[in-house]
Amino acid sequence: MRASAPASSAAGSRARTPALAAVREIFPALDTGEVYLDSASTTQKPRAVIEAVHRYHSAHTANAGRGTYPWASSLTQRIEQVRAAMAEFIGAAPDEVVFTGGATAGLNAVALSWALTNLADGDEILYSPRDHASNIYPWQQLRRLLAGFGRRITLVPYRVTALGEADLEDVAARLSGRTRLIAVSHLHHVFGALTTLEELRGHIDAEVALCFDCSQSGGHLPVRVAELDADFAVFSAHKMFGAPGLGVLYCRRRRHAELMPFLPGGNSAVSLDDSGLRAGPMPQLLEGGTHNIAGILALGAALGVLDDLGLEAVAAHNRALTQRLIAGLRRIAGVEFLPGPAYAPCETGYGIVSFTLAGITATDLGFVLAELGFLVRTGAHCVPAGQRPGDEDSVRVSTHVYNTVEEIDRFTECVATIAEEVS
Repeated sequence: MRASAPASSAAGSRARTPALAAVREIFPALDTGEVYLDSASTTQKPRAVIEAVHRYHSAHTANAGRGTYPWASSLTQRIEQVRAAMAEFIGAAPDEVVFTGGATAGLNAVALSWALTNLADGDEILYSPRDHASNIYPWQQLRRLLAGFGRRITLVPYRVTALGEADLEDVAARLSGRTRLIAVSHLHHVFGALTTLEELRGHIDAEVALCFDCSQSGGHLPVRVAELDADFAVFSAHKMFGAPGLGVLYCRRRRHAELMPFLPGGNSAVSLDDSGLRAGPMPQLLEGGTHNIAGILALGAALGVLDDLGLEAVAAHNRALTQRLIAGLRRIAGVEFLPGPAYAPCETGYGIVSFTLAGITATDLGFVLAELGFLVRTGAHCVPAGQRPGDEDSVRVSTHVYNTVEEIDRFTECVATIAEEVS
């Protein structure tokens, strides 16, 4: 078990204690009086992000990379500045950072730009059927596509432990000479548990590609792609204070020669001749079409906010709230935790806790909580139907740096009151 977030020397990972009163002031949507506990779905937006989007649409709106006049050329420079900032944020090189339409688009890009052309008949992909649908469906779709070309690949499921982590013994047992890709949820979106595969170093062939879904970890704790030994990693801007409709795909440089455009168009290819499509350089190879310029500028502003807060401090704050939440819920009769930090032998947690309450469905409990001013996620949380062995629909509480201990205490007191009424 890991009792804390991984150490990092990256900018933005300095350990500080955020001044919560000041932090909450920069998130205008928190002024409603309701308690927002659904940051795993999307985070609240700081004023700097809101203003970045507004500035782009209200002044000097242009298309980047399409003109030499100052409005366009300055945007081109600013996009590359954000790319460089994101690269520094995760410990990558700028040409390894690709802007996509979201984390889902990033995972599909791995399937279509890398796996589609590199996997052969009989190859295998290891995955968890209890992950987010976006880390399952692309591989299932890939299997169907390859079958149409006469190449049969196998999706090999691995188990999850009671702690909510990938069962590394099971992963190791399922490795074979035909394993080509391992898909991993870095921080699980329901269980709130961290998986790095670090213990399997030396047991996984260096040619096996490691693909991490960092949608929940990005912006919540320091993420260093080199420490993960990742070949691919995806991030979701709207889950790290940015705007919806933008994701980041990290592509390790050693894989660049194996990539083909998954969205052919402007930027993505050098030429098309009798010999076919001649691929262009990275990262433009995977960025066909017009960028989500407002989203990229918003991400730049979000990275600045995260740097000011310090990711070590954000992680420590979420860990403290997680432990407070678990302690409060554990005292309530009828509460049952899903896999995750509630079962850990040490104090850990990354801001995500899922549970059920006897006597009331998760959906109904969510409605009651919303009426009382607590905004949480309920349901299957995008885990595909039929892929949840033993899991019921649940209530998921997910925090961020703008949440307080007082809010957590009020929430658990509210759940306790409901439990008494439905028992």
